Amino acid sequence: MKDIVKFFDDLPYIVKIILALPFIDGIAWGIYRIAKGKIVLGIIWILVGWAIFWIIDLASLLLYKDIRILA
Repeated sequence: MKDIVKFFDDLPYIVKIILALPFIDGIAWGIYRIAKGKIVLGIIWILVGWAIFWIIDLASLLLYKDIRILA
């Protein structure tokens, strides 16, 4: 699991932005949250994150250049 977290953390900034777009965000960052140990949050992100929570990830990336909010 640490390998998955390291992989996502080491991605270039532009790739992280692309992964935060609707439909992609739910799966990509949901898996990231599960790998960080936040299983319930990760499952919720996969189920409904693509619809509404992608805005949180995109804002987090634009403000902090990292997924910090709810991660």
